Amino acid sequence: MAGHSKWKNIQRRKNAQDAKRGKVFMKLAKDIYIAAKQGGGDPEMNPSLRLAVDKAKASNVPNENIDRAIKKATGDLDGANYEELIYEGYGPGGVAVMVEVLTDNKNRTASELRHAFSKNGGNLGENGCVAFMFNRKGYIVIEQSTTDADEDTMMLEVMEAGGEEMETSEGAYEIYTEPEDFQSAKEQLEENGYTLETAEITMIPETLSEASEKDALKMVKLVNMLEEMEDVQEVHHNLDADEEILVQI
Repeated sequence: MAGHSKWKNIQRRKNAQDAKRGKVFMKLAKDIYIAAKQGGGDPEMNPSLRLAVDKAKASNVPNENIDRAIKKATGDLDGANYEELIYEGYGPGGVAVMVEVLTDNKNRTASELRHAFSKNGGNLGENGCVAFMFNRKGYIVIEQSTTDADEDTMMLEVMEAGGEEMETSEGAYEIYTEPEDFQSAKEQLEENGYTLETAEITMIPETLSEASEKDALKMVKLVNMLEEMEDVQEVHHNLDADEEILVQI
């Protein structure tokens, strides 16, 4: 998973900037909506909702926005009905791309995605065309500067919490779990006093795809364009490129 770590190291530095984007509240509210729609409006009984609420609070989403999203999902307020969908395709140079969306109009969303891929040298594909290249995993980051635990101690605590794997890179412990073990591992590490820099369920590429500098720069434009779309929740890819190019995404 070293390639994934390389990408996530850059993504961590970008989190503070992303949190300032105007659309982040809407995207997080949609996460809450779909989690409550699927599993009920009680975070204590719905781990997906609890995770979505935690992410929203970490980004300073007001409590009234969180409550409103839950009430819409449970029928206490009128609102749009959203669908959670995943689109797959290829970016420039054959880079695998998966796009998670939450939309109340899938025809509009598909059209916008198709335009973005086409404009930047890629193309949307059929369902399943790249999904086999990714694994869904829990992903937790603990900055070494926030703990006195050495690597051996950290590894032991991660294993006891139900973690599957741990890597140390760029001043951080990166922890991977199976999706079903994520919530319990997260809670155990928090109870042990650790501050989690990142805690999410995400898609990990099994292998990375090298691209020429020209294609990598096109890929930067594609990912940035996708992430600017209101319906897009997450963009996953397996691009391998120099850090100075990846940091532009």
